[in-house]
Amino acid sequence: MELLAFCCSSSHSCQIGSLNWKFVEKNLNSSRSKFILTRRAHVVYARTNPRQKLFRGFERGHLNHLKVKNIDQRGVTGLLGPGEGFTSVINSNILNVNYSNYVVDGNEDLSNISEREGSLAKVLIPGLPDDSGGNCGSSISSCFWEWKPKFSVHYEKSGSENVNSPAVLFLPGFGVGSFHYEKQLKDLGCDFRVWALDFLGQGKSLPSEDPAPLTRLDVSEEKDQIWGFGEKAVPWANELVYSMDLWCDQVRDFVEQVVGEPVYIVGNSLGGFVALYFAACNPQLVKGVTLLNATPFWGFLPNPVRSPVLAKIFPWAGTFPLPSSVRKLTEIVWQKISDPRSIREVLKQVYADHSTKIDEVFSRILETTEHPAAAASFASIMFAPRGQLSFQESLTRCQMNNVPICLMYGKEDPWVKPVWGLKVKQQVPEAPYYEISPAGHCPHDEVPEVVNYLLRGWIMNLESQGSVALPLLDSPESVQHDILSDVEFVQEGSRKSVRVRFFGSDFSVWNQIRSYFKSRIANLGINTR
Repeated sequence: MELLAFCCSSSHSCQIGSLNWKFVEKNLNSSRSKFILTRRAHVVYARTNPRQKLFRGFERGHLNHLKVKNIDQRGVTGLLGPGEGFTSVINSNILNVNYSNYVVDGNEDLSNISEREGSLAKVLIPGLPDDSGGNCGSSISSCFWEWKPKFSVHYEKSGSENVNSPAVLFLPGFGVGSFHYEKQLKDLGCDFRVWALDFLGQGKSLPSEDPAPLTRLDVSEEKDQIWGFGEKAVPWANELVYSMDLWCDQVRDFVEQVVGEPVYIVGNSLGGFVALYFAACNPQLVKGVTLLNATPFWGFLPNPVRSPVLAKIFPWAGTFPLPSSVRKLTEIVWQKISDPRSIREVLKQVYADHSTKIDEVFSRILETTEHPAAAASFASIMFAPRGQLSFQESLTRCQMNNVPICLMYGKEDPWVKPVWGLKVKQQVPEAPYYEISPAGHCPHDEVPEVVNYLLRGWIMNLESQGSVALPLLDSPESVQHDILSDVEFVQEGSRKSVRVRFFGSDFSVWNQIRSYFKSRIANLGINTR
């Protein structure tokens, strides 16, 4: 999320059958909904302990911890409860396991699983882990990693015990940190090994010492609380600038030294750009990239490596100490954007659903702004040069190296409009694109149930080499077509619904423009009657 206010083990059984349903009554609350048994397709259902892990013991080409038998419609009832994971069932004989058909535990009626009327599917998905039934989700650990001398990087992790599960790394947007992914760590940590990282200069990865301290003669009671405003940088801060290239190096070393294996990397806003940039530069360390309303540009000044002559025109590019001409401007701007009222106003802009609880996010952002290094770090980020690769160039490199990409965008984002996601989809037509509405700039925090569900399914699709269909698709072949689904889930005790549109591989910008004008003309016709 880019905020300008610097906010800016128990046993289980699993069964596989051959069954598919087509509902003819549209009533989720009815316990007597009718269904028609149609063409045979593989369905997975299981009774699982909430702590059972999705990919524990996972091996391609094998069924682990499974009992297989034929079932009919009388043997399948219920829906997966909050926080319970899907059990991996990849096998060479199972080519069409559908992620949209649910793992069930026998507590609810079959009518709550899925229904389809025309082109619009209604799907009920699991909620987040909560305290009900003793399922609080996966525990989260807060850690620090000494990257370089004086560079202490904060990160959070979950699911460390899932030793055979895929590794997933989350990168935050500008002004926030790893705390913005706690709903992912708590939920997805039940199935995967999950990390969330604070970029250097943000969150809790701010320096513990002043990079450019004031001299004794300069120190006043007021300025003593602001770091980076001295006349000379200390040795460890020489050439330090909080830039795209620095963060890319930070992520690379973190994956190599802390995670220790290639990861699925997920980024929101600025974190999305860094994720794509990192994957472009280090494809051997990336199994796939998920972009959550990724910003398509970052930085205003030319990169000194790509444009050395042009870069010399600018007297300052985010290094320490801040020039005297920049200090006063930084103080004025920082006073405005770090004001709690400004932070709340920005949060209102980026969350489409104003009923979303943002108190925790607000308090964590406010805590960061009170750090003595925050103002100068903000200035360094704002004046840092662009990365050596643009967003478009990073995307092209990922294509060349066959790095899988998935897109999940909140439709009501006031900053990174969905058109930016559609431009990525146009260049990479095979990339799954899910547009979620209503959802704003931070869909992972606003509708985490949906993002977690889609992310689980996408990872399963890749780990199974396409044997498991993408989430919300009827079959692997459905990937060519646009699909519209009403997705329902329980959030904090209340049922909530969002609309998710999947753009198929036959997507084209022209078709979208034509569809837009058709809908506008149709609406005008209705309004003039």
